Amino acid sequence: MLNQFLFKQIDNSSLLVFRIIFGLLCFLESVGAIFTGWVDYTLIDPKFTFNFIGLDFIQPLPGNWMYLYYTVMGVFGLFIMLGYKYKASVIAFTLMWTSTYLMQKASYNNHYYLLILLSSIMAFLPANKYASLDAKLNPSIKKIAMPSWCKWVFVIQLFILYTYGSIAKMYPDWLDLTVPKNLMLAKANYPIIGEALQHWLVPYLVGYGGILYDGLIIPLLLFKPTRKLAFLGSIFFHLFNSIVFGVGIFPYLALAFSLFFFEPKIIRNIFLKKKTFYDKAEVKPQTYKPILIGITSVYFIIQIILPIRQHAIDDNVLWTEEGHRLSWRMMLRSKSGIATYKVVDKNTNKTTKVNLDDYLSKKQKRMIATKPDVIWQFCQHLKAEYKAKGQDVSVFVDCKISVNGRPYKTLVNPKIDIAAVKWNTFSHSEWLLPSQLDK
Repeated sequence: MLNQFLFKQIDNSSLLVFRIIFGLLCFLESVGAIFTGWVDYTLIDPKFTFNFIGLDFIQPLPGNWMYLYYTVMGVFGLFIMLGYKYKASVIAFTLMWTSTYLMQKASYNNHYYLLILLSSIMAFLPANKYASLDAKLNPSIKKIAMPSWCKWVFVIQLFILYTYGSIAKMYPDWLDLTVPKNLMLAKANYPIIGEALQHWLVPYLVGYGGILYDGLIIPLLLFKPTRKLAFLGSIFFHLFNSIVFGVGIFPYLALAFSLFFFEPKIIRNIFLKKKTFYDKAEVKPQTYKPILIGITSVYFIIQIILPIRQHAIDDNVLWTEEGHRLSWRMMLRSKSGIATYKVVDKNTNKTTKVNLDDYLSKKQKRMIATKPDVIWQFCQHLKAEYKAKGQDVSVFVDCKISVNGRPYKTLVNPKIDIAAVKWNTFSHSEWLLPSQLDK
């Protein structure tokens, strides 16, 4: 039974077409970051960047070298699309994309994280065995079939992503439509569609439609009688997200996943008409079976555990942000904050109010008022800067935040020297004051 599930040979048209779309989207994401100014205001303009804690050695290249960095990533995306030097190209893209993801948190986005996972998965798949320059240059590698596990690894990953996305929305501020209403209100000035988005039905569509879509889309795509209808729903859902929320390549990447749910013959007849269709029913167990089962089991266990780690940490994740990242908590809340930082010389007791404009970009200033890990990092940065001047200082933060439009409440204990405390990666930070949000 397991051999049938993992190693039954199926036509590989879906994987081939997905590789082409995936590579194109990697290219567009990379060069788009340059032309939209994302590289400028995220990696070049800031005096320093907030990397993931513990990875201080991963920093942006100096000067304008990040333009070249993203250009090279874009080239690797094209190579993936064309199937040229495929393995080396997808591995190189994965390493470069992961590095740029880890070196900054100012633009954290779930699809950036998803791109790391997908490019890592693609590195293990035989996606260049046909319709590729590799196959043209070396015809001996040509294949028209693949093991069925190449399909199911995507299906399972998507099921985890969407299921947690649905579950995360099942909390009071979403269910009473507070968050969807705020999201639509923020789009009121959009040209053409802004007024339509204020219709009373739209928050219901976004709120309850989002829960239902995320929770049901994978089963509906797997079930043949509902597949076409589910696909049409996906087109509407993802184009709506793309137009209204501007979430980059994710909507188009999500639509590309539909390739793995339709019959391979349909994919072949639409996209690869000259390709011979594989219609045998062979099962070819491989010697790597134990390794495959071991690696994928560990991978998916981690994927299941990461989004629920928040429940092992005290207080509400909406307040503390502890357990928020890598958890498919997508567009769930709005937060605003006001923060004042002061530095106190331990020898003279002289107090200096920090001028945030001297250190941070506009986007970074929003982060150091709402995100505890960034608050902690900025305090460490201030301490290190003053230490370089020969001063031993304490850093205190007066920070108030509003979650989903609630009144502002104090987030950080203003009496604790944040520069002197250690960061807790897997447990609650006691210098955060208890939230007044419902669990």
